[in-house]
Amino acid sequence: MSEERGIPSTQFLSIHSYRGGTGKSNITANLGLTLAEQGLKVGLVDMDIQSPGIHALFGFDSSSFTHCLNDYLWSRCTIKEAVHDLASRLEQPVPGQLKLLPSSIHPGDIARIIHDGYDVDRLNNGLEAFAETCSLDVVLLDTHPGLGEETLLSLALSDRLLVLLRPDRQDYQGTSVTMKVATQLSVPRISVCINKAPRILPDNSLRRKVEEAYGYPVDGIFAHYDEMMNLGSDGLFVQRYPEHPFTKKMVRLVENILS
Repeated sequence: MSEERGIPSTQFLSIHSYRGGTGKSNITANLGLTLAEQGLKVGLVDMDIQSPGIHALFGFDSSSFTHCLNDYLWSRCTIKEAVHDLASRLEQPVPGQLKLLPSSIHPGDIARIIHDGYDVDRLNNGLEAFAETCSLDVVLLDTHPGLGEETLLSLALSDRLLVLLRPDRQDYQGTSVTMKVATQLSVPRISVCINKAPRILPDNSLRRKVEEAYGYPVDGIFAHYDEMMNLGSDGLFVQRYPEHPFTKKMVRLVENILS
């Protein structure tokens, strides 16, 4: 996060896709863990308040949370009380830290958010407090697909935007809209991550096509893997399959982000 926001050491990175089904939460969770494996203090925020899901990758269910982001937005708790340390949820320990600020998965809470909305300034302050109280190096914002209010807030807060897309005509068109909005919001760094690519398509040709289309770098390309589908969000792929090509590409994605 930039110095004028008061937390110069924290970088806010939004992971966004124009459409659902791109594997955004999976990429965000595995990216966060890989950053923590580099010794960084990492925060994950489920900004998809209308349809939260990243909690599932860490084994949480509807009874797991005493407090969550919704409770903070409705002044039921402090931001610190809504944060969950993920150390005990990992299959192997990591040198860094990984913390989650989840959104509620109770139908009534989701309906209330959709119907009543929330205080945007309070959300902004909560994200800054999350970074500050936990002394985070990086905060990953798992955004809501499309361009709703919370997504625009995420982009406006971000030091960096990673746009996730599949090599699909609808994704290409929607991503173009996202790029234009992010440019208008003056996001300092923007890059692309391709996910669920058919393995018959060479990485180099995919990278060239996307970079020529948008004028922004491609920081990662992940193929469609049956092992990922079989895992079904029941755990973190990079720990379950440390030698898999997906895991090695995730390490390269982290290197690109940190460079």
